[in-house]
Amino acid sequence: MHDRSINVRGTTLLCAEFAKRHHGKPGGRIINLTSGQSLAPMPLNLPYAITKGAIEALTISLSASLASKGITVNAIDPGATDTGWMSNELRSSLEVKAPFGRIGTPEDAARIVLFLASSQGQWITGQVIRSRGGL
Repeated sequence: MHDRSINVRGTTLLCAEFAKRHHGKPGGRIINLTSGQSLAPMPLNLPYAITKGAIEALTISLSASLASKGITVNAIDPGATDTGWMSNELRSSLEVKAPFGRIGTPEDAARIVLFLASSQGQWITGQVIRSRGGL
């Protein structure tokens, strides 16, 4: 299955199923992941960039649709995150540009997920949280 099928269709179906099964209790949370492709052109990977843009549009519109059910809908753009996919050359080039001198870790993204999923995140909806370490 292509990224575009997984990114848009999979996310949309999962959101729809969650909303269908949620019974109106406050505290429902949908937290999508995006990659910041809306911040700059990505001509060499247009299909992927389009899918991530679609996730951002879905997040914003779905948040208004699901607020009456007590569900918040947000997305996180964790920026360059070291999950083992990037080459040493790419990692080094990003670290040189990074204000903190490092790229993100899965734990950095997880802290935002935990906050949005908690009761402290109950007023935040329809947002794309950009946690890119200054990049």
